[in-house]
Amino acid sequence: MTDPSPENPSAFFNAMAQAFDATIRERRARPEFIGALCLQAFDSFEGNLAIQTEGAPAVACAGDCPACCVLRVVATAPEVFLVARFVTANQRALAQRGVDLPARIAALDAFASGCSESERMALRQPCPYIESGLCLLYRLRPLACRGHASYDKDACLAATSGRDADTAISTPHLMVRSLVQNAMMSSLRSAGLAWRLYELNGAVAIALGDAEAERRWIEGDDPLLCAAIPDFDAAEIGATFDSLRA
Repeated sequence: MTDPSPENPSAFFNAMAQAFDATIRERRARPEFIGALCLQAFDSFEGNLAIQTEGAPAVACAGDCPACCVLRVVATAPEVFLVARFVTANQRALAQRGVDLPARIAALDAFASGCSESERMALRQPCPYIESGLCLLYRLRPLACRGHASYDKDACLAATSGRDADTAISTPHLMVRSLVQNAMMSSLRSAGLAWRLYELNGAVAIALGDAEAERRWIEGDDPLLCAAIPDFDAAEIGATFDSLRA
């Protein structure tokens, strides 16, 4: 893949955007569209991250620490619909284990809807997908979760519990996440699909409550708009995408 180094971010962005363009063009009308788009994003992130972190210190994150899972999680529409599909497909099996995931999602949405990033963290409310300290949808977690990685588990625990702590976050994770996410968003925008960032929990609650939400999104509507994060300047971001793709 194109090297997503700081010296060549625009080339990586354009290569990724062209790849997403092709996926949207070829699979938009197919049942596997949502899964294919997310898998492409996740594979691109993981593959390029491995290149960028070769020889670097290992991060402390290994899927067994929910310290950062009180943060606001933002996601693109395809990621939202992928999570909604997971919840629907696993609802009965999880209920047999005493986990009512739709109820958890609805409860947190009612409690934290519209919160800013700092307000969401101040609530100290765990993500509804955390069970016994583990993420139920870890393999399907959004790019925002994949791109947040720390070198110090204790510092993360201190920071998210409200104590002062200098948390060392992996710059390569943030960089690759941003490049992949922005490339996919740019392609969604070019295809006439809603391309904003949404608060994950609120958007999934909408998708679970509207059986036609995914179809409407594919047809160009934005059924998740009520869960769009307020600090998203679509005009400025769109102009940046246009400049990069020119």
